[in-house]
Amino acid sequence: MKRGFYTIMSAQFFSSLADNALFVAAVELLRSSGTDEWQRAALVPMFALFYVLLAPFVGAFADALPKGRVMFVSNSIKVVGCLMMLVGVHPLAAYAIVGLGAAAYSPAKYGILTELLPPSQLVKANGWIEGLTIASIILGVVLGGQLVGPHIAPWLLALAPPGVDSAPQAAIAALVSLYVVAAVFNLYIPRTSTPLRPFGGNPLALVRDFSQCNARLWSDKLGQISLATTTLFWGVSGNLRYIVLAWAAAALGYGTTQASSLVGVVAIGTAAGAVLASVMMRLEHATRVIPLGVAMGLLVIAMNAIGNVWVAAPFLMLLGALGGFLVVPMNALLQHRGHNLMGAGRSIAVQNFNEQACILALGAFYTGMTKWGLSAFGAITVFGLVVAGTMELIRRWHRRNCVEHRDEVERLLTIARSDSH
Repeated sequence: MKRGFYTIMSAQFFSSLADNALFVAAVELLRSSGTDEWQRAALVPMFALFYVLLAPFVGAFADALPKGRVMFVSNSIKVVGCLMMLVGVHPLAAYAIVGLGAAAYSPAKYGILTELLPPSQLVKANGWIEGLTIASIILGVVLGGQLVGPHIAPWLLALAPPGVDSAPQAAIAALVSLYVVAAVFNLYIPRTSTPLRPFGGNPLALVRDFSQCNARLWSDKLGQISLATTTLFWGVSGNLRYIVLAWAAAALGYGTTQASSLVGVVAIGTAAGAVLASVMMRLEHATRVIPLGVAMGLLVIAMNAIGNVWVAAPFLMLLGALGGFLVVPMNALLQHRGHNLMGAGRSIAVQNFNEQACILALGAFYTGMTKWGLSAFGAITVFGLVVAGTMELIRRWHRRNCVEHRDEVERLLTIARSDSH
């Protein structure tokens, strides 16, 4: 791997670490304020909001500037969102601003991989990036739980600036420093030789261009399957963070600090699955992992039968491992097809739009079930059934493509095979 790749990994680690710790702190901030549970569940779709609204623009923005600079600006926006929470803005609105920073960050983060590395290293690079991201999720949710817990929170409150008078606020103030560290690494990300593409000043033209890119990727016989799979995976994964917190409270009687450790257990499994996939899987074989998505949905439902933490921990690790093994090769295949069809930044923006729209839709779906009185166990059951059923439809879709569009699928797989050598 090129040296610049490790700078990208460092920047991603600290930014993602802060993102995940902030999620736990925001959940506790709402809980300690006495808000309804549906508002805590709504944090997930609120984070995804700007991913969806700004999707036509962030990809073009990432392609118009050096990607290190884009990542620096994005981290600065996240800091603004944190400060809004500290000055009394409603946590849902402030967390949406953090999501705005993340929306601008992601196309640059993934897009630079296809600019910096050859296709033969994309699966390996994705394995490292996803593994490191999952490691940051593990440490981030645990860190967030500890920062609002009884041991560290009093110490943070003693050091906190004036106006910060609660444990969640003190945790959020401390997390600003992690975003600053990530921003410093952003400044050292190398500029690649890939030519910049003009941003364009006409919003309607950008929307039209984005719509065309979205349609192009959905019409590609491999792009559509990899996009559908990663879209559903991230829709599930994005909401699973809160679902595990809610399930741990209902099934095990855990508070935020204890439950955050179980979210970390899922992430450990995902990291292991991601690393294993990066070693075992090749780009042209990516679609072989699709059935694992059906298994993920069924395992989500099986959570309801668990009432012991010693059973829950390995079970959640298995659930995460299936997800990690599923997403790495499919993500690499999607990046490969997107880069060939429209360029890295626009491709990642299309991917983010679809994935975050799924997070938004599934998050709103779960939030609605909670708001209208469905128990955590009932909501989890319905959620798992939707996931398993949708993945089965994607599996049948790919099988039909292989029969009805055999020549095209084989041609695209040949391209992937030749580029991965």
